Amino acid sequence: MNAFTIKDLENLSGIKAHTIRIWEQRYNFLKPQRTTTNIRYYSNDELKTVLNIALLNKYGVKISHIDRMQTQEIRDRILSLSDIRAIQERIINDLVQEMIDLDMEKFEKIITDYISKIGIELTVIQIIFPFLEKIGILWQTGHINPAQEHLVTNIIRQKLIAGIEISSSQIKLNKTFLLFLPEGEHHELGLLFIYYLLKSRGAKIIYLGANVPVRDAEYVINLKKPDVAFIHLTATGSHFNFEKFLNTIQQGFGNIPTIISGPLTQNYRKRIPDSVHFKKSLTGVMEYLSSL
Repeated sequence: MNAFTIKDLENLSGIKAHTIRIWEQRYNFLKPQRTTTNIRYYSNDELKTVLNIALLNKYGVKISHIDRMQTQEIRDRILSLSDIRAIQERIINDLVQEMIDLDMEKFEKIITDYISKIGIELTVIQIIFPFLEKIGILWQTGHINPAQEHLVTNIIRQKLIAGIEISSSQIKLNKTFLLFLPEGEHHELGLLFIYYLLKSRGAKIIYLGANVPVRDAEYVINLKKPDVAFIHLTATGSHFNFEKFLNTIQQGFGNIPTIISGPLTQNYRKRIPDSVHFKKSLTGVMEYLSSL
């Protein structure tokens, strides 16, 4: 069983820790345990409870009313929410709960059903990326078991690869993109989604994958002469030197434009080589693709 801190509950539910403490004092739905040093910790079931209550409260149900509801009544009320944003948030919460329970069959079914309704591109944008963002802090702080991370990541990876395999476009974009992750970067989901987006828009792709030395990317560039290199940085190892990496790209890639997206670009403040262009958000990536 996972043990969650009050900060975890705040990050996942959007409810401030101060408010959660007030709920504990006034209502009956949270009864945290305490460590020997008197620090609160919460069970899997209590995390699920907070997620459900936060969602209902956000869409107009008073906490005092929720406190009198049975578990099934809360679930039925959540399922009755018709606002599109509420539906998306419910699905994201369901993914969190199935991940915690290690029920990968239900986890995969939720994603598969959503893909069948709206397609993989919108599923990734509306559901998968917000889900990954929501639980990312838990992964970083070790409050989710690595097995949970691997199982979830592999299911999403399989869906992206399946989408790539069947994607096609009537438009043929006369550009070739080299996609790779540098040494120490193993988080492939963002780059796979970029692969899908580019292929579905008619681009040609050379996909090297994760943990690729720059010299190997240089070799492919010299041999295949792609029009653009595309890199997505999520969480590199502690030895990764961003400034050195950019300088190495500038020296080794010549004048080939290099697009770098991902969370690591958001806090970089030093000079960026002229041939390198940061796309600091999914919106930035989508705008770039629209301009091709």
